[in-house]
Amino acid sequence: MAYQVVTRTYTASIRDQSRVQDDLDSLGFAASKLWNVGRWTCSRIWDEIDHIPNHNELTAYLKSHERYADLHSQSSQRVLQELAEAFNSWYGKRRNGNARANPPGYRKHGDEHPRSTVTFKAAGFKLDTQYNRVRLSKGSNLKEYWSDFILCEYQTRPDVDLSTVENVRQVRAVWTGEEWELHFVCKVEIEVAEAPGEKTVGVDLGINNFAALAYEDGYAELYPLNCLKQDDYYFSKRIAQCDDSNSEQATRLNHKKAARRTHYFHTLSKHIVQRCVDQGVGTIVIGDLSGIREDEENGEVTDWGKHGNLDLHSWAFDRFTDLLEYKAEMEGITLEELPERDTSKSCSCCGRKRDTNRVERGLYVCDECGMVANADVNGAENIRQKVTPSPATDGGDRSNGWLAQPSTFLFDKETGAFAPQEQVTS
Repeated sequence: MAYQVVTRTYTASIRDQSRVQDDLDSLGFAASKLWNVGRWTCSRIWDEIDHIPNHNELTAYLKSHERYADLHSQSSQRVLQELAEAFNSWYGKRRNGNARANPPGYRKHGDEHPRSTVTFKAAGFKLDTQYNRVRLSKGSNLKEYWSDFILCEYQTRPDVDLSTVENVRQVRAVWTGEEWELHFVCKVEIEVAEAPGEKTVGVDLGINNFAALAYEDGYAELYPLNCLKQDDYYFSKRIAQCDDSNSEQATRLNHKKAARRTHYFHTLSKHIVQRCVDQGVGTIVIGDLSGIREDEENGEVTDWGKHGNLDLHSWAFDRFTDLLEYKAEMEGITLEELPERDTSKSCSCCGRKRDTNRVERGLYVCDECGMVANADVNGAENIRQKVTPSPATDGGDRSNGWLAQPSTFLFDKETGAFAPQEQVTS
């Protein structure tokens, strides 16, 4: 066994919730007010000089603003950093052709400010692991003559002991919709297994099948998006029936939808890693989707159609990749992210590249060698071959029938797990 230092976030409940909630509310409201001031400032600067300020510029503009002092200085900096990151994300989506993407808005529900997450960095908190308490600093505007901090008593899971971690980097106060909780961001030394083997698997992420896997030894798997699309349809209808999109009922539905998606991502990433362990895989090669909307030839925006464009930008590919990476590293498996350029157009058997080979979204037919494959599996195999060429493309010979007949795993909502789709025989 080997050891590795990684970043982990541990969630803790607040045992003295009733005593500290008012103080935490004041910080959460202050974070929203500062966000709104920053948002207004960005809009004003954009109107005057056609420029959106970055994090450092925004901090310099607002350091003397009265709202900046409502929080600890590091907490205020983090709010403005999040705002700058939100603008960068919006710019990225617009550059990739997502006309539906909107710039970050103001944090306001009617005339009320919501409770935003407040982040405390090293100078903003003091942790007492002996008595499970943490002191969170207030901003100078909110300090009282008898107290300049909030003392929270926390409770982590039984298997988490913060006194054993190498370093607690941040503490976040997060409003769940019903109460406050604490998130401890830590550096932790973990025991990682030896790699289960030397094989590779390619992973292609998409808008029809969320993931297609192509294994080095000639085996493929598909993970359709059916359950997530069903959830999107169901919750969209329920939220549309609410009187107000900002109502408590709509908020609960959004939280439930997000929780179900998070569970799906966790379950799928855990399932894929276990499949890799079973198959002796030591390297996962996954496509980098940062330029998914750009045409590979001329950089112009590709139009996937009304529903395709909407689906494409609603799946959190980056989030899933992060989950897959940290679960893989626990098993000694390396994850490599490589560009997907040409992987959807090229034949994984002979290398011929032609747009018309992909005759339908789910079918790939090569007019050079006659290979017929599931289009997503063909893409996954091309991604895998960027690391380990197959015997066929390397001058050898290998059967390619598996490219057209992948195993399909469906998510069972009752068991919360993935299971092979039953094959129907006539």
